[in-house]
Amino acid sequence: MGNKQYVVFDFMGKLVIKKRHALRKSDANRLKERLYAEIGTEAEQYLARSIEVAETNSDTKIYLVDKKPFLLEMNKVIFPTLYGALEFPMAVRQIVVDMGAVSFVVNGADIMRPGVIAVASDVKQDHPVVIVDERHKKPLAIGTALYNADELMAQTSGKVVKTWHYVGDEIWNLAL
Repeated sequence: MGNKQYVVFDFMGKLVIKKRHALRKSDANRLKERLYAEIGTEAEQYLARSIEVAETNSDTKIYLVDKKPFLLEMNKVIFPTLYGALEFPMAVRQIVVDMGAVSFVVNGADIMRPGVIAVASDVKQDHPVVIVDERHKKPLAIGTALYNADELMAQTSGKVVKTWHYVGDEIWNLAL
């Protein structure tokens, strides 16, 4: 299945903000370029005059867009947080799960193939994805795809997404 460089998301104890500061214009432009590389034109939704970075006691950085925790950086990858995905729904990098999987996903379970009903064609192995429910298309979790879109849909069983950010986790409950 290849190198799982984005799968690891481990906190040592409680996630705590160590430093918080505004990004310089040049750093904000680099952040935007990296976000464009990850989610394409959907990145337009996250452009703002005010972007701050909150450095944590782990390798995770939270980016505050107009003072809201809408982006995170983990293992040098920028992707929307659940707050960002809720505020600005994305059609890219999306995996749709059936309603039977929802209660498991919101508690941090990995995504198993039988619960998947649709996959965006741009889902790539080892890259972040947003998991949404089939009825309302509401974001439930963020994870790492273990397969490309076509390979994922060809699976008949087993784990297809490693979940690392979900409602009620350390990032969701982070006090800013």
